[in-house]
Amino acid sequence: MVIYPPNEIAFTLFDSFNIYWYGIIMAIAILVGFLSADFFSKFRGFSKGFIIDNSFILIFIGLLGARLYYCILNFPYYFKNPLLIFNFREGGLSLHGMLISGILVLFYLAKKYKFKIFNLLDVFSVVLPLSQSIGRWGNFFNSEAFGFPTYSNWGLFVPVYKRPIEYVDFSLFHPTFLYESILDLVLFVILVFLIKKTKTPGIIFALYLILYSIIRIIVEYFRVDSALYLFSYPVAQVVSMVFIAIGILVIFRAKKFDF
Repeated sequence: MVIYPPNEIAFTLFDSFNIYWYGIIMAIAILVGFLSADFFSKFRGFSKGFIIDNSFILIFIGLLGARLYYCILNFPYYFKNPLLIFNFREGGLSLHGMLISGILVLFYLAKKYKFKIFNLLDVFSVVLPLSQSIGRWGNFFNSEAFGFPTYSNWGLFVPVYKRPIEYVDFSLFHPTFLYESILDLVLFVILVFLIKKTKTPGIIFALYLILYSIIRIIVEYFRVDSALYLFSYPVAQVVSMVFIAIGILVIFRAKKFDF
């Protein structure tokens, strides 16, 4: 069965203001993520409502970091079109940018409220894969995050103007957004099980960094719309390898870290 992405526009307000499916999906992913984080926060000793009370700053800085990271990696384009930096509605958010900026905010909150940062990181690490699993469907509506051409029955149809020039004569591509969405959901289930069993702060965070990064490295290998490379590797894979190293370090040193 060939997968055909629908129109990017969900509906139009006032005859000219388009509301995109990408934005709707991202909003759902964020909402589900924070509600879930508020629920799982009890496993690390937080009171109900603490996560929701601080959701605004986390959402604002997270989205800002995700956008700025994406724009920096695509600097030549946004240098020529600076006003498009503020056009969040049509896509262009980086998960790695959101992670980095989000971690910085969590450090701030931990210091402000005198919590251990690893407890906060554990809570969000559990629910991030669920939000990512939902959020990847925004890529579906935007016809992005697809893989090599395929003749399989589950091929994703990609419009001509979205295809890389070397694959312009192909119409069906591996739906790598779907592969990652499924793997993220599996990771979510694993971390939900482990947070109830693992008491050492930081272990869930470390496992998220390692396991999600492995997922990203594998999926990125099959993607053909990754335009940014470092040392002949997609930037996303390079950053993922750094995250794996950080995760391994945290696992072996978690009990000795006191923050």
